[in-house]
Amino acid sequence: MSAMDYIAPRWLPGGNLQTIWPALYARRHEGTPPAYRRERWTTPDGDFIDVDFLDAPAAAAATGGACPLLVLFHGLEGSSRSHYAEAFAAYAAMHGWAFAVPHFRGCSGEINLAPRAYHSGDFEEIGWVLQRLRAQHDAAGGGPMLAAGVSLGGNALLRWAEEAGSEAARTARAVAAISAPLDLAAGGEAIGRGFNRLVYTRMFLATMKPKALAKLAQHPGLFDRDRLLAARDLYAFDDVFTAPLHGFRNTADYWARGSAKPHLHTIDVPTLVVNARNDPFVPAASLPRQADVGAHVTLWQPAHGGHVGFAQGPPPGHVRGLPERVGDWLARHL
Repeated sequence: MSAMDYIAPRWLPGGNLQTIWPALYARRHEGTPPAYRRERWTTPDGDFIDVDFLDAPAAAAATGGACPLLVLFHGLEGSSRSHYAEAFAAYAAMHGWAFAVPHFRGCSGEINLAPRAYHSGDFEEIGWVLQRLRAQHDAAGGGPMLAAGVSLGGNALLRWAEEAGSEAARTARAVAAISAPLDLAAGGEAIGRGFNRLVYTRMFLATMKPKALAKLAQHPGLFDRDRLLAARDLYAFDDVFTAPLHGFRNTADYWARGSAKPHLHTIDVPTLVVNARNDPFVPAASLPRQADVGAHVTLWQPAHGGHVGFAQGPPPGHVRGLPERVGDWLARHL
């Protein structure tokens, strides 16, 4: 892919507008929103996750029998109703694919049960979900599986592909990561300063803190409540909550071990990594170069697009172009 494959509309200048406007106002699909069917799965540790499925009744006719399954892992505090998820659902429906959005723990509208949540390096959870989806899809006579991850979900998906090595290709034909913070420390520093701190950090903490407090109510003594309430950025939040609950010493340890960038050369399944160079969350200087990745990894780093934005067309614009580009790339590997 060439960076010229995406040019931001003139009426939407800059990384922040290209991030905020698509999430709030751009068209995600034609017609009514996608209708999902939810399944609740019990996890190996006795917790649960909710998986939303888009039924594709025309899939068999469109694909000659066994329809592909596209799995989308959402971003931080996202869900199957995030703007990008609904846009990908519309793409899948248009192409006769089955589509699933597994929710990270606590992101489906109900707090999970275990003394844990989710994090950017959660490759074991990704692997378990993909294996179960693969088995379920096979049992129903389905075709190949493809996987995409957005932001946090993209980094976690890449960490799974890195850890799985040659086994990854036996589960998914191809994977894609969109706007993933491949260097968590660089992304954490960027979102913790200036405009980003005032807008994005505040937005994330407004939902993450109440969820953490609900987790504390479930498991008294799990962490220091006063330290959590005092957290004003993601570094401090991760230090008191995310890192210790998921087996990391502290934020620095979590961000170092959770980052996908250092291991991109080990990936052994066709992989697309999409990052706009004006993403407010992911500094361009932190992005991988071709020399940093292996032969199976394709980098697409357009100059514009913001964070999971990539709006097109006249106001209010639409976000269908992103799933079209990513979906078409994935489809080449079916």
